Amino acid sequence: MRWRDRYGLRRLRGPKVAKFDREATDADIEALIDFAKSRRGVEFYVEPETFATDTTAVAVADDGEWTRRRVGSPAVIHKVARDLALPVYDVQLTGYPPRMRAYNERRRKEGRPEL
Repeated sequence: MRWRDRYGLRRLRGPKVAKFDREATDADIEALIDFAKSRRGVEFYVEPETFATDTTAVAVADDGEWTRRRVGSPAVIHKVARDLALPVYDVQLTGYPPRMRAYNERRRKEGRPEL
């Protein structure tokens, strides 16, 4: 079966690939879309590529629940957010929302590990 670039991962990210990480896949993008469609008040936060990790996005719901997935390029998550009519922020400029930390703290108090 031939690779299809459904979300523009290869086209939008260019030739760069982080050294020790796997590339983003359609499944990563679909997980973010599913999360956003199944929860209220979702916002996306783009995390920069590092030497060891591909560009990632964190989807945060209004109750603070969150998930992180590889996206390959900020342009990919911007396109997804535009298609879903959801906001997207650069985490280096805005930081993470306080509700995300509150969610993690609630999970810790319940004896459940962070995601």
